[in-house]
Amino acid sequence: MDLPHRVSTPRIAPLEPDAWEPALREAMLGNRPAEMGAADAPVFNIFKTLANHPKLAQAFAAWGGQVLFRSSLDARTREMAILRVGWRARATYEWHHHVAIGRDSAGMSAADFDKCKAGPEPGSAAPDDVLLRAVDELMDDHCISEATWAQLATRFSQQQLIDLVFAVGQYTMVSMALNSFGVQLEDDYKVGSAG
Repeated sequence: MDLPHRVSTPRIAPLEPDAWEPALREAMLGNRPAEMGAADAPVFNIFKTLANHPKLAQAFAAWGGQVLFRSSLDARTREMAILRVGWRARATYEWHHHVAIGRDSAGMSAADFDKCKAGPEPGSAAPDDVLLRAVDELMDDHCISEATWAQLATRFSQQQLIDLVFAVGQYTMVSMALNSFGVQLEDDYKVGSAG
């Protein structure tokens, strides 16, 4: 099943980095983690779009870096949660970018991506099902149920539980922004992505 863009053209025009304020360039590009590529790597459309609001973009870069690169969750768990959010939010941009991260940095397989699409098996206590159920509960009810929390707590520390809730919240918000602003997927992510 394909995941087409919900808005086919940008509603907020991406701003090329040469038009950014110096402080924004430094905050967004100056200290890129290795996962984002070298400082001279292409700049993603999400950042070009957020550059229209420099103060927000700088705060977003710091917070997003915390949630994505400094989480106490292992990379596969984090990406499973993010991908479930992206799929349920029908956030094409988010889905394809995190398929690449999941594949390249978290060792995820095509079966893992299919699982993120399908969601949890009802009543299953398998670790991936419990994780995806927690994501669905957060998106649907904004609270993890007692039963799911108890299952998660046998696997995750308190810090990891905090990171899980904030990852789901962060990527729900990001999906809303990407979809509403019409951020378009870069050509490199259109070919060969699972989806």
